[in-house]
Amino acid sequence: MTYEFKLPDIGEGVVEGEVVRWLVKEGDVVREDQPLVEVMTDKATVEIPAPRAGRVGKRLYAEGQICPVGKVLLTIEIDAAATTADNAVSGVAPAGPVATVAATPAVDTRTTEARVTTILATPATRKLARELRVDLREVTGTGPAGRITSDNVRARASGGATGASAAKPVSAPVASEAGDVRTPFRGIRKKIAERLVHSKHTAAHFTYVEEVDCTELVAVRAKANEKLAARGVKLSYLPFIIKATTSALEKFPQLNATLDEAAGEIVQRKAHHIGLATATDDGLVVPVVRDATKRSLVELAAEIERLAEATRNNKATRAELSGSTFTITSLGSLGGLHATPIINFPEVAILGIHKIAKRPAVVGDKIVARDMMNLSISVDHRVVDGYDAARFVAAIKATLESPGLLMVDLI
Repeated sequence: MTYEFKLPDIGEGVVEGEVVRWLVKEGDVVREDQPLVEVMTDKATVEIPAPRAGRVGKRLYAEGQICPVGKVLLTIEIDAAATTADNAVSGVAPAGPVATVAATPAVDTRTTEARVTTILATPATRKLARELRVDLREVTGTGPAGRITSDNVRARASGGATGASAAKPVSAPVASEAGDVRTPFRGIRKKIAERLVHSKHTAAHFTYVEEVDCTELVAVRAKANEKLAARGVKLSYLPFIIKATTSALEKFPQLNATLDEAAGEIVQRKAHHIGLATATDDGLVVPVVRDATKRSLVELAAEIERLAEATRNNKATRAELSGSTFTITSLGSLGGLHATPIINFPEVAILGIHKIAKRPAVVGDKIVARDMMNLSISVDHRVVDGYDAARFVAAIKATLESPGLLMVDLI
């Protein structure tokens, strides 16, 4: 008999997923709970397991295509004898050999707009539509499978057409030359592009840069690692920077906020969930250190390492990759001198950390070698003024330049 396996309701307003990679081929024999396919939502990439054992029939969506929740992803041919035995145990009458079994969808208690419907749009696009007061029922999608894109929504809001003319102009095809390598623009790389473009087109970015003398921080970290060596713990600079950042966020809560345009309100978040922009082989992801203010330096170090390991191995959960209120981005020793990071929307600020290196500095009347680092912060000017951004960075700078109090965590 044929089992139609539908893309399940993953929750959190997810209405569709992109097929990133099939893990089985048509004709493969699969066991129950065996991973079938990697699907990317606008929250995270997840592996979807087989709900039943059997032989893979037809894969209905190719890699790179968008599958709405509730649509059939693939079919599984189930052995009739095994099905009969299962039914005998459960007391259910066996079905005929050509019966079709459909996966029962979870009960949907969300609002009509958030359900799986004939309107295909990601949660980010739906949010944009609410902000711009656009009725998605009046918009014709030009994305894959008729999906409504952010450009469709913006065009409608500005009084443009709803069809192909509503989308941004399509670039002319790029001619290939000998030796060129073409890689499909999909999966996490495409999702990153969509989010960054949305952020740049929505938030009013400006960037502020400050120089920090980290000489004392370098010495304090060295002392901390000596103290922690017996416990097998080694601190990077990041826990110190997170501590300094959360301390500054408590003084300047407008940096730990989001703009609810639909309600006409600025929402200051009470919790400090710090996103850490992390480079992976697949692209940039943002694991989240939750309630960072409540964690000690050692606890922060452990959580950072745990999240980094999960992210590197593509094992981070959806919850671990969402919900940040403020983001820090760093390239470590490759951090350069200055950057203009793009805000992790819908947050209102992102802090860029640059490399610590010895540079000449004026101390008193002398020029001496000091361990210097630059901080760059990009801020949504709709919510945060330049003066407040500068004071926020100055608070971080003050803590990092006199980091002795941070050692209290280790006593």
